[in-house]
Amino acid sequence: QVQLVESGGGLVQPGGSLRLSCAASNRIYGLNAMGWYRQAPGKQRELVAAIGSGGDTNYADTVKGRFTISRDNAKDTIYLQMNSLKPEDTAVYYCNLGSKFGGTYVSHEYWGQGTQVTVSS
Repeated sequence: QVQLVESGGGLVQPGGSLRLSCAASNRIYGLNAMGWYRQAPGKQRELVAAIGSGGDTNYADTVKGRFTISRDNAKDTIYLQMNSLKPEDTAVYYCNLGSKFGGTYVSHEYWGQGTQVTVSS
């Protein structure tokens, strides 16, 4: 069974930074596309960043230039480096297993438990 475990969330002031990590079981990292989603209270879950097996990346317009997704195949881990954080980035962030069809990321509906990110002064 696929297991995804997120970590690295917390409370940070606006303008601060956090790095989220997601550890994946069964060598999933090297074989699949992976993504980071987030969901704020009362809002739909949205894709914020995705990375293909070859390292190609996608970003939501709202985070482009501030967030960086990366992967480490040797550690079966993906990361989301979040800089210049804004209050509107506050959400539960979820790691996701998916694939890329063309340049489009498609979720396979495998999720971690999520990690809370709160941006507040």
